Amino acid sequence: MPPPRGSRSRRSQSVTPPPVSTETLDAWFTAALPDGWFRGAPRVRHDDDEILVTGDLGPPGAGLSHDQQIVAFREATREQRMSIADAAQAEFRRTVSWGVECGQTEVRFTTVNAPAMTRLRLEERQVLDTLIDGGIARSRSEALAWCVRLVGEHEDDWISELREAVARVQEVRDQRT
Repeated sequence: MPPPRGSRSRRSQSVTPPPVSTETLDAWFTAALPDGWFRGAPRVRHDDDEILVTGDLGPPGAGLSHDQQIVAFREATREQRMSIADAAQAEFRRTVSWGVECGQTEVRFTTVNAPAMTRLRLEERQVLDTLIDGGIARSRSEALAWCVRLVGEHEDDWISELREAVARVQEVRDQRT
């Protein structure tokens, strides 16, 4: 019996959107965003499921706290952000999510939580169960997400080098076609 409709991620359905470069997305969003929204160009990150656009609001002004500045920006730009997201989603076939930075505070307004299937051996499952037993996570899924975030935070240089290597491999593949 097939799974219920809409229960699988885009990746598990083997419907991968067309490849897109970070440079293409940077240029597209820089052109699409109104002047003055962010201090500098937005940071655009992406995968096959999501495009995350994060802009720097700069320090809060007019006697506002960081949180007040973020809420004010979110409300003032909601309709325009939705319109830009609709256009980008049609163009790039990925969900567009938004976030901002204000001082040391980063807030994401929307984000995709995409499932990722994995097979773990007993010892690996025991690590996740220990995180649950210790109150760090409520489920194996949450424990695994915690582990991935921790690796990302502490292995940033290694992950960056790996991403650069993957990009170089893709460039070579692109040159052959």
